[in-house]
Amino acid sequence: MRLKALFIVLAIALPLVAMAQEHSSASQQNTVTVGADGQFEAKPDTAQFEFDISSQQQTAKDAYQHVAQDTEQVRSVLRTNGIDPKAAEFGHFSLQPMYDNRDPKRKLVDYRVSARVSLKLKDFSKIAPIMQQLAESGITENQSLNYILQDVQSAKDAAVREAYQNARSSAEVIAHASGRTLGELSYASANVNENAPVLPYARAAVMNGGLMQAPTEQFTPQKVRITAHVNAVFMLR
Repeated sequence: MRLKALFIVLAIALPLVAMAQEHSSASQQNTVTVGADGQFEAKPDTAQFEFDISSQQQTAKDAYQHVAQDTEQVRSVLRTNGIDPKAAEFGHFSLQPMYDNRDPKRKLVDYRVSARVSLKLKDFSKIAPIMQQLAESGITENQSLNYILQDVQSAKDAAVREAYQNARSSAEVIAHASGRTLGELSYASANVNENAPVLPYARAAVMNGGLMQAPTEQFTPQKVRITAHVNAVFMLR
């Protein structure tokens, strides 16, 4: 009885599977798949300036005190340039024991305290004097500057829209060439990439006894370019 019931289920299911496959095949035959690219460029609206503050002393207390003093000097530079020190993000102080690796017993020689500072500026004209003053003070190291776009989502949306329009235009050409009419969208996927501009002046360093020239307020950063690729499937009528 069970075997008979199994035969009945298979007899019903197999035709349904065949019909589904035929329907899927027919659906694929009545679609067009296209891919296209789009992009959107915008001027950066924010300068992200980062640097390290550190000190290496014989005691952890002295190292902390030196870094604390340097931190206050950074705040003073910001105030001098009309920037609220609260606009800067001062990372937590990290303590690292320093050992003499030449000694088999790895003798403890110093303590190093460091902190990372990050500052975002909308007014690009303030970049040069701040970087120059901090570099000349000798209290910072590993200065880096990048230009970013805060409202990057709107730029990404614009790039995707352009990619989709390009994809639809290609699909319309294919449909027209085949004597068909383009129908509604059946499926789509999008991949977005951001190419951030990099400032040529990346670090403050001493060369030939003099500081490298900091970027000026007339410096124009490269535009941020957002690229998108869209794959789309349209129905054909």
